[in-house]
Amino acid sequence: MSEIRKILVLDGIGGVPLGREICETLAELGVTATHFDCLQAPRRKFYGAHSAYAKLRNRGAGSDSFYCLPKLVADDLRQLIAREQPSHILVVGFIYKFFDPQLLRRLADETKAGLFLYDTDTCNLYDRRREFIFFVERELPTYDRILSCSAVTTRFFRDTRGLDAVFVPFGAKPIATARGEQPTDVLFVGSGDLRRIFLLEGIRDHVSVRGNRWQRNFPLISAPLRTRIDDRPVWGEELHRLLGQSKIVLNITRTDFYGAETGINLRIFEALAAGCFLLTDHCDELGELFRIGEEIETYRSSADLADKVRHYLAHPDARQAIAAAGHAAFHARHTWQARLTHQLLPALAPRSS
Repeated sequence: MSEIRKILVLDGIGGVPLGREICETLAELGVTATHFDCLQAPRRKFYGAHSAYAKLRNRGAGSDSFYCLPKLVADDLRQLIAREQPSHILVVGFIYKFFDPQLLRRLADETKAGLFLYDTDTCNLYDRRREFIFFVERELPTYDRILSCSAVTTRFFRDTRGLDAVFVPFGAKPIATARGEQPTDVLFVGSGDLRRIFLLEGIRDHVSVRGNRWQRNFPLISAPLRTRIDDRPVWGEELHRLLGQSKIVLNITRTDFYGAETGINLRIFEALAAGCFLLTDHCDELGELFRIGEEIETYRSSADLADKVRHYLAHPDARQAIAAAGHAAFHARHTWQARLTHQLLPALAPRSS
């Protein structure tokens, strides 16, 4: 692999700002980078019909394997790489839904570009067996190196699959929030999930919920908790405002993540970037990044969550001290500038012979 001259970021999760923030931070560090949002690129003509036909044909052949027709035009990828001439290509999330991973590998080889994945979504595939196997067998081996946001998945890639993988947690950009009154006791932002429902029921008198896919779960949710839910996603300035208005920012990892004993998501870093008190479910890999009880706080059960909420609402000085220490830790170790400088960019550098 060559020295880093230009990075082409192929963003497979453009619905969240992660890929764009990485590109912005690369520019701040003086690294030339181009951001390509796969979600916004023109799809191949008649994609829906072609995809449905291909899936039916795959099932008709009696195959238990997963099939995915890439959504985007292969020639557009060829032209993009030919035009940009990157020394490094960094895929964020995944590429298989948009382009054939083997095609991307061939194009990277033709231009002598290093090919890397910033894995953000493996845990989202755990309950989709065929698709997960497809991703593991067809996409992951195409990369020179995998950068994973989870220590658990990093070990899985290395120990089970024999892949070159390194742990590169998320970061965030500093978030300026008004630190006045905080009318919200507990803020939870995220989509509907059974585990989240069970935990939120225990603190329903204190929590305010924002996110999508909650109404479909209303038959499973108590009437009092329903009144605390705003079933709309939130990002950007509105999210930052909500963070600043909250005494406690609660993080509850989704069922599949928790089952895999991982739980380091973007919300953790966003909360600390905004100077908030963060309460998140415990997983061992958190201890690799934070001083638990000093920079963040964790809970291990629904009863523990309810106890911690009551305790920290009743002890604002302790809550604010942890929030201040977490904010300082963020600026010292967890900004995107720090993450790229000390972990992500070194992971893209040439290996020593």
